Amino acid sequence: MFRRKFPQVLCIGLALVIVINLLLVFYTKGTLQNLVLGGLQRELHLPLSEWDRAVIKRLSQLEVNLQHLEESMKLAMKQQENVNNTLQKVKDEVHPVQKVAKAKTSDTEKHKSPKKLFPNSQLFKQWGEDLSEAQQKVAQDLFQKFGYNAYLSNQLPLNRTIPDTRHSRCLQKTYSPQLPSLSVVLIFMNEALSIIERAVTSVIHRTPSQLLKEIILVDDFSSNGELKVHLDGKIKLYNQKYPGLLTIVRHSERKGLAQARNTGWEAARADVVAILDAHIEVNVGWAEPILARIQEDRTVIVSPVFDKISFDTFKLNKYELAVDGFNWELWCRYDSLPKAWVDLRDVTAPVKSPSIMGILAANRIFLGEIGSLDGGMLTYGGENVELSLRVWQCGGKIEVLPCSRVAHLERYHKPYALDLSPFMKRNALRVAEIWMDEHKHMVYLAWNIPLQNSGIDYGDISSRVALREKLKCKTFDWYLKNVYPILKPIHSIVGYGRMKNTLDKNVCLDRGPVPGSTPIMHPCHKFNPQNVYYHLTGEFYIGQLIAEANTDDHCLTDPGSGEKPTLEPCSMAAKNGLHIYWDFKQGGAVVNRSTRRCLEIKNTSGAFVLVLQTCTTQVWEIQYTVGNWGSY
Repeated sequence: MFRRKFPQVLCIGLALVIVINLLLVFYTKGTLQNLVLGGLQRELHLPLSEWDRAVIKRLSQLEVNLQHLEESMKLAMKQQENVNNTLQKVKDEVHPVQKVAKAKTSDTEKHKSPKKLFPNSQLFKQWGEDLSEAQQKVAQDLFQKFGYNAYLSNQLPLNRTIPDTRHSRCLQKTYSPQLPSLSVVLIFMNEALSIIERAVTSVIHRTPSQLLKEIILVDDFSSNGELKVHLDGKIKLYNQKYPGLLTIVRHSERKGLAQARNTGWEAARADVVAILDAHIEVNVGWAEPILARIQEDRTVIVSPVFDKISFDTFKLNKYELAVDGFNWELWCRYDSLPKAWVDLRDVTAPVKSPSIMGILAANRIFLGEIGSLDGGMLTYGGENVELSLRVWQCGGKIEVLPCSRVAHLERYHKPYALDLSPFMKRNALRVAEIWMDEHKHMVYLAWNIPLQNSGIDYGDISSRVALREKLKCKTFDWYLKNVYPILKPIHSIVGYGRMKNTLDKNVCLDRGPVPGSTPIMHPCHKFNPQNVYYHLTGEFYIGQLIAEANTDDHCLTDPGSGEKPTLEPCSMAAKNGLHIYWDFKQGGAVVNRSTRRCLEIKNTSGAFVLVLQTCTTQVWEIQYTVGNWGSY
């Protein structure tokens, strides 16, 4: 009903604007004064000049407010016209015969639930039960475009209320009235306009105005049309109400996340810069803990605690406090809280974190001193780990602040590419070559990349190596021992990659279904269930390389009975007396050291399966070798 009435309401509003403006014109010409105000002036015995000034001041203020209303209405009408055109286009695609049939539908049929057009779409699993077919099509198109429910976002209030997810003790904290000034950078590439508006609105309404110096939007070469003229119009309206608060910087080509963040940092002028994604909503009290902590220590780079906004329902789900970490592929993850922090028994205290996610805040000048972000990191991924290693190794520190909360919209798919692994792989190698010293091989192993002649161009690193020398940074070994002891580098691996039996080189040794403990032979592919790592000490790891304290890789075992091999957590397998040590040379048999049985394959019903049996003449080959191990 509101959608149908919306154009009429806007027209009435615009008519009201015109009438008021005409009244103001009549007044300034003296007509309204003579007709209306003269009698009131005489009756109240006010000097005409004072009365004039009072009325003109009130009418002038009304004119400014009405101008804002008029421009907002015009923009809203344009957006509504776009929505109506889209819906009409969908309706016009319906066959004329179907239109006639629809017109003859009985009253009973009209109240039936609409047909589900996209039963397998993740968008409609928990949302959209009552949408018409036309609305479903629009919502699905927007979902495929943005990776979240832009249809719902466009209907939600920009200044919606979200739950305060802070611990109750955070509400008792007080902060100095003399905190540093804050620049907020919002980076985006092909976001929905309403998402950006909601982020801006949340920053304005939940950041003390005396602290917020500016909001800088950085557009990494978006192709979404509404982020051009429409966004410029919105920025103009914001700046009429909050003069000079918003600026936008647009890239003329796509430069990726790292460079977009650098662009925002370079444009910032405040004491502290907070670099955020544009698909966020800051929560109440988010800024004060950040500014207070950086005021105490200019070398600390801080992160708020993230909460999750669901991509389909836009419901906010509280995340528990954790620190930010990563694995040997440099994919980000959450890790458990350090014991030293837990022992403090202060839930408001900053938590030392090995790494940082994509959202961060720092002293603007200090961030420049340590090299901002590495602009050589391309497209997406790894730039936050690179910054984290550099901060820790070069004299800074990273902390998560429990009393600062930011809600982050988690996309179902990313805007830069559906498969981000090629960019992550390339960027991970760049990080390894600059910062990880003698342990850099772990990144190559985890990604199943040859140690020499990888064929991957990770760019010119000479300037970053020079920066490391200039800052007199510590080693990665120091970082592992003092900051992130969870990661455990391995130096005994001598063969790794896909492993094939020469009877059929189209199938590879595979971890098999998860959960499960039985390895299989499976058509070869490039994913980590087929990663195999052979140690000089005799173990075979199969599956993703973990190499962490308190978490085991999975070892190939000979149980000692039966013909099927198993995969078990290595420490558990050794404790239970399973046989985990094997003799193997490149192009040779795989022989268990204890049972002397061989790992072989046999054809069963047209498919090869793994068996443990008396050795025949079968031999195996592994994809990569370390140094000259396993030479023929």
